Amino acid sequence: MPLSEHPLSPQPAVEIDHVSYTYPARGFDVLPVPAIENVHFTIDQSTKLGILGPNGGGKSTLIKLILGIIKPTTGTIRVFGQAPAQARQNGLIGYLPQRIEADRSCPISIEQVVGLARACHTKPWKKLTQGDQAAIDRAIELVDLQALATHPIGALSGGQLQRVMIARAIANNPKLLVLDEPTVGVDIAGQQRFGQLIETLHKELDLTVIVVSHDMRAIAAVADRVACLSRSLHFHAAPDGLTPAVLAQVFAHDVAGVFGDIHIDAHLADGCDDPSHAHQHQHDCGCDEKGAES
Repeated sequence: MPLSEHPLSPQPAVEIDHVSYTYPARGFDVLPVPAIENVHFTIDQSTKLGILGPNGGGKSTLIKLILGIIKPTTGTIRVFGQAPAQARQNGLIGYLPQRIEADRSCPISIEQVVGLARACHTKPWKKLTQGDQAAIDRAIELVDLQALATHPIGALSGGQLQRVMIARAIANNPKLLVLDEPTVGVDIAGQQRFGQLIETLHKELDLTVIVVSHDMRAIAAVADRVACLSRSLHFHAAPDGLTPAVLAQVFAHDVAGVFGDIHIDAHLADGCDDPSHAHQHQHDCGCDEKGAES
């Protein structure tokens, strides 16, 4: 089930083939329960995918699998045709973690922080090349911090520090950018600015973007496709992007665990009461025409 409108692209960005992952049991009396179960989808190149789900629904596990930090219990994952760990080692994946671990008392500049990403792929005794410096400068320019490049990170606001970390994530010219809960604690205006920044990076670098969040507003600010993950996965796609109809179906699945199986009419969710007006909408989650899972 492709999550974009470009099925003829030469190679998917991410292929997740019937993947399950179960963490080891922590005690003799506790049976291990899969964190994610039988997740199967592909993400075509240049897609901006939002993965929405509750806390404990498996989002962090899926990120770790895509980054190659852990390996599936069953199934396989390929990132641009490579094993995830290999793709990350080759600089194909940029990652913005949920919690930015940075000692802001350390007298290190924006330029030096971003340069660490390039240094990770350089032998310890080698200096950064002119090409490395150009990539660092370009990354800082893309997040609009070139005027502060020599400033220490301790002098930055929270929003500026996040942009530094995004610059570090793109400094190796990745093809995939993974963002974990990137707008926690950010107001609506800040979410909109963040969405505009990601859109700029998407266009300038031809990135495939995955943003993972429990916040619908964060997903809507960034993504044009959305998947719902609560151990298993449902996805929603529409040719016109993340429309009210798609959001209605997302909410239907998101609250099903509280209210039971429900179905929201995607046509009515578009605010259109003309039965002759057909809305294009794709909804693929193993549901029958009444909205109940088959």
